[in-house]
Amino acid sequence: MSLLQVRDLKAFYGASQALFGVDLEIAEGELVALMGRNGMGKTTTIRAITRMLRTTRGDIRFDGQDLTVLPSFRAARLGIGLAPEGRRCFSNLSVAENLLASARSGPWDTGKATDLFPRLGERMSQSAATLSGGEQQMLAIARALLTNPRLLILDEATEGLAPVVRQEIWAAIAKLKQGGQSILVIDKAFSELRAVADRCVILARGESVWTGTPAGLTPDVETEFLGV
Repeated sequence: MSLLQVRDLKAFYGASQALFGVDLEIAEGELVALMGRNGMGKTTTIRAITRMLRTTRGDIRFDGQDLTVLPSFRAARLGIGLAPEGRRCFSNLSVAENLLASARSGPWDTGKATDLFPRLGERMSQSAATLSGGEQQMLAIARALLTNPRLLILDEATEGLAPVVRQEIWAAIAKLKQGGQSILVIDKAFSELRAVADRCVILARGESVWTGTPAGLTPDVETEFLGV
């Protein structure tokens, strides 16, 4: 049974329609890459799944439960953890306080998060505002993991980060997948996504236009749907 099922998802910002038919499915333990050029609806899809955007039509089910009738906090309590685009750490709180603010009971705790991202363990007393962009991204992912999610959503996981930091984050994502974590990830790093994704879904103009395995991402597919 699928953990997440999205069928014919349409979404609106006021009178403006942003999604015109998104189909997406994630099984337990699967890593799915949501891909597409800028402005094609990827983040809007995430906002709809997490119920931060409520004006939607279509079917969104998490472990068989209808998400469309739930507010965002109840969707999160079902086991959806989000590391959002832009990181959005609590800048005036320390690293430790950021982690504590999101923590729920389960296997993920501060010790396990700092094992995954040792840099955070060295900066527990620092305010999030003093961290580098890469460290803030690590904190955003760790904070989402401390909610002990069944599905981890990473929106622009490595955007704008230095190459060495991107490598650290991709290594952490690979470890999470090996550990059985279900993951939905948005990123523009196609080679890294190919290495970890089980399946890819491409959006264009607010709808799903291609679904397949990374091996199916031929140069023709990339040129048509992902190229500049």
